Amino acid sequence: MRDEFVENTEVCVIGAGHAGCEAALACARLGLDTVVFTVSVDSIALMPCNPNIGGTSKGHLVRELDALGGEMGKNIDRTFIQSKMLNVSKGPAVHSLRAQADKAEYSRAMRKVLENQEHLTIKQGEVCEILWEEIPDSGEKGKKRVTGVRTFTGMVYRCKAVILCTGTYLGARCLCGESITYTGPNGLQAASHLTDSLKEMGIELHRFKTGTPARMDGRSIDYSKMEEQPGDEHIVPFSFSTNPEDIQREQVSCWLTYTNEKTHEIIRENLDRSPIYAGIIEGTGPRYCPSIEDKVVKFADKERHQVFIEPEGLHTNEMYVGGMSSSLPEDVQLAMYRTVPGLENCRIVRNAYAIEYDCISGRQLDRTLEFKEIKGLFSGGQFNGSSGYEEAACQGLVAGVNAAMSILGKEPLTIDRSEGYIGVLIDDLVTKDNREPYRMMTSRAEYRLLLRQDNADLRLRKKGYEKGLVTEEEYRCLTEKQRLIQEEVKRLKNTFVGANREIQGFLEAHGSSSLKTAASLAELLCRPELSYEILEEVDRERKPLPPQVLEQVEIEIKYEGYIERQRRQVEQYKKMEKKLIPGDIDYDQVSSLRLEARQKLKLFRPSSLGQASRISGVSPADVSVLLVYLERYRKQVGEKK
Repeated sequence: MRDEFVENTEVCVIGAGHAGCEAALACARLGLDTVVFTVSVDSIALMPCNPNIGGTSKGHLVRELDALGGEMGKNIDRTFIQSKMLNVSKGPAVHSLRAQADKAEYSRAMRKVLENQEHLTIKQGEVCEILWEEIPDSGEKGKKRVTGVRTFTGMVYRCKAVILCTGTYLGARCLCGESITYTGPNGLQAASHLTDSLKEMGIELHRFKTGTPARMDGRSIDYSKMEEQPGDEHIVPFSFSTNPEDIQREQVSCWLTYTNEKTHEIIRENLDRSPIYAGIIEGTGPRYCPSIEDKVVKFADKERHQVFIEPEGLHTNEMYVGGMSSSLPEDVQLAMYRTVPGLENCRIVRNAYAIEYDCISGRQLDRTLEFKEIKGLFSGGQFNGSSGYEEAACQGLVAGVNAAMSILGKEPLTIDRSEGYIGVLIDDLVTKDNREPYRMMTSRAEYRLLLRQDNADLRLRKKGYEKGLVTEEEYRCLTEKQRLIQEEVKRLKNTFVGANREIQGFLEAHGSSSLKTAASLAELLCRPELSYEILEEVDRERKPLPPQVLEQVEIEIKYEGYIERQRRQVEQYKKMEKKLIPGDIDYDQVSSLRLEARQKLKLFRPSSLGQASRISGVSPADVSVLLVYLERYRKQVGEKK
């Protein structure tokens, strides 16, 4: 009977969160008929936790996603209510854009994009089974191949690729003190039926946990006791395609307050009622986004912790209490929140809660985000063991593009650690046995001076264009920008000023040492006290240039020595990445490898020597042994041929 209820498509995307939206859009925009499944159409691009996009290192991810042709950057530009560039007092490598979103508008705007995308169908329904078949071992990857999905209502969708983007919905349960509800975030329906099917396919699952703070009625908050946090005077867009002048608009404020010893005392007195410390929670939580209970226990020496009060949108009074996620019972939550200055009379609209869910270890994936042993099955987002909207969206796009490339018989999209934060993110997920939700941080990127958020288009736009997600016009704008940067850098290096009275007076006025001989404008620009803008006083040949071009020119010249050194480091890194490891290598035959290294290499099956060197438990000595073996192995293969 079931065969009568069969639909044929090319790609099935399971989940319509931030990963699912990007995956579905990528496939559809590349011309493939795509169905995106969601347990509720109302949960498309839902922001169940913090009401913002970007932030330290995450802003880099969104910029890179946009450079590749993703939608998140464009969507937050449409729907933000406050925008701020973080870390501006530090070097350009760590500058990161962060925008408060109108949650409801963000979700509505993204849903509209999906609904109007050609080749894309939205389907409300729960997928309960992945359909697959055995394939002969004839050189193809793995022994299984996906053939479709089955929904809970019995409908079968035959397809060529499936992308898992289940977020925090799979096997989800929410905890608030002793109260446990088997729902997804925000009380939405959980996905309860797919886990068994994944296990039957041989996919290894485990449990992670995350949490969210309470939402307050903004009318019950006394903002006079808090520090106002306004947005930037000049707004910088996330998307390279957004005209900055189109988004200069009035912004709302956020507010900063702090916990105190009374807050901490209430928490300590009730730790036995916290599911985290009572042993009720099975999953591992994020180290870098801990609950307030964790903060109080693990940082006992801290007298206070920051609390950010952030609006959820323009058409609601709900305020997000950033920094105070919790799974304590409701009565304890109310008591502790009311000790915070400005929240003495607060009224809770939505309780804080923790949520547990099923996910995988990324080591089961290769860097295209396809399962190593299951052809046509891809995965993106929190299901891969990461945390955060931005990390999820980036993985969704990469999984979507590569599912499309696999079907179309084209080369996959891969980004390595020297090309982008996305490359760092994916490489860390597939080469490290992450025991907790993975969060992107600038410190994880070895080449962060090259991987700035301001030059994401210069680094990755071409890749997006080659794969078909970046338009001709967008690519033309990139090449024009590159031309203007190169010409202006060259002009500054070849324009000299003499050690005359005018120049000496100019330098003295700006606290800069005098010249003993002629110097180029580029040499003057290298001085920390001088900027491109200041040099306008003595630069007679300057022509008007776009701000984004001037920014690149100044960074390129001021940090030239550091940038060149990092580029040389990248060259060494690339050499290791080019030393590929055959997929059929038998590590048991590699003598002198330590037992731990042999076990880890067999488990992760790295694609290159560089990737092998980043696996925990594989030492530099093991890499040297492997290098010698590979050279001998290739000679033997060559002789046989």
